[in-house]
Amino acid sequence: MVHRPSALFALSAEHVPQLYPPGSMARIRASVDIDPSLIAGTFDDPLVRRVLRDTEILLTGWGCPRIDASVLEAAPKLHTVVHAAGTVKSMIAPECWERGLLVSSAASANALPVAEYTLGMIMLAGKDLFAARERYRAERRFTLAGIVPGIGNFGRRIGVIGASRTGRRLIDLLRPFDFRVALADPYVDAGAAAALGVPLVSTDELLRTSDIVTVHAPATPETHHMIGRRELELMPDGAVLVNTARGNLVDTTALVAELRGGRISAVLDVTDPEPLPADSPLFDLPNVFLTPHLAGSHGNEVARLGLNAIEELERLLAGLPLLHQVDPTELERIA
Repeated sequence: MVHRPSALFALSAEHVPQLYPPGSMARIRASVDIDPSLIAGTFDDPLVRRVLRDTEILLTGWGCPRIDASVLEAAPKLHTVVHAAGTVKSMIAPECWERGLLVSSAASANALPVAEYTLGMIMLAGKDLFAARERYRAERRFTLAGIVPGIGNFGRRIGVIGASRTGRRLIDLLRPFDFRVALADPYVDAGAAAALGVPLVSTDELLRTSDIVTVHAPATPETHHMIGRRELELMPDGAVLVNTARGNLVDTTALVAELRGGRISAVLDVTDPEPLPADSPLFDLPNVFLTPHLAGSHGNEVARLGLNAIEELERLLAGLPLLHQVDPTELERIA
């Protein structure tokens, strides 16, 4: 008889049906011994503690409680965590790496909608759509015969900060268009950039020469406020800053000051703080397009994260290497 590993869901219960609709849940149940009605929102529940004794695989997601030494002690057979979401930094304690747990993340799957959102915003910003919409709303008329100067995406210079999963996905998505794309990333050399099909430049050069700057670096102590007053002043007049990464990569006070001058614009899906206080000037500045952290997986995109986890689970059981295994040595410089 083929051994069916014992698995346990550990995440917020509300996300389970979004991640695993009926067809996906059937694939999980065909692969492992799991009770879909038992979802660990905490590892302190007595029933969860009993099940942990035989659990070999944790299927985790948003809302998973931290997996620390006490959980490892309660789960002596645990060998793999398959995470149907992005970062695992706050969820996986150092003891897990010391024990040699395999950890897989769906960060690559979540990077796709972020890159798609960013592509859409780049295209719209290149047409000056956000400002044009406000002018049209205010004036209620336009001249059909005139060609609007200074807009368009032909030859537009796009600067990508960070060859992260999202940054790389975005570079791929930008390829079919008539953009000129450059990359800044201190962990990428010229050869790796050439393999991505883009020139590698310094961050300062990228800021000085890009019409649209899009930020895709991870949030680390080194990247905190990496875009501050000095960096914003390097951007040319009329440039647009797009941030779909983390709000604290940009100095909000410096950004507000620069935006108030009207010299540049911004598309912000993330902010610092997040959420913004109701009196934040970012809500009212006409040269800001603000969205509430929508770029990542939402709605039907969440099922893609679950599919990523299922495929990893099936690879594990087939004795194949995980495609999205987290390398603990890279945690300090990834999202």
